[in-house]
Amino acid sequence: MPMRVTILGLTVAVLTLSACSDAVPTLMNLRNTESGPDEFSVVPTRELEMPTSRELPAPTPGGINRADPTPEADAIAALGGNINAAPSAGGLVSYAGRFGVASDIRGTLAAEDEQFRRENDGRLLERLFRNNVYFDAYEDQSLDRYAELERLRRMGVQTPSAPPPE
Repeated sequence: MPMRVTILGLTVAVLTLSACSDAVPTLMNLRNTESGPDEFSVVPTRELEMPTSRELPAPTPGGINRADPTPEADAIAALGGNINAAPSAGGLVSYAGRFGVASDIRGTLAAEDEQFRRENDGRLLERLFRNNVYFDAYEDQSLDRYAELERLRRMGVQTPSAPPPE
């Protein structure tokens, strides 16, 4: 009899603790929704340098500050490249938009995604217990990386960054 009471007590304790959890997972949130500081928005600047002359330079509205970070140029310099010969992103952007660009694409995609999630919001018990059905809803649109790797190899596409076939 005491064993049954112990098992019943443990079961009630586990169910009580599991009911206290948040219903909405926050690991998939890409934006900071808390009121505190956002640790990812703090960008370290370069060290201040003593100018060669004591005269203040003329202000350049919209210009860059010498202490502002330049991650692309810093990465090119760290890898031994020439900062002045670095390719610009203008060519890539113009190639990607060669067939036209929709100015309201973010709003359109957000509305379509909301409609898709509304139509795939889970079964009755999943909604009743507020289970996250995000991965189930998008399962048909996910990519099996191993099957895709095998498909590409059968087509003869070179995949040098993938592990060698067994």
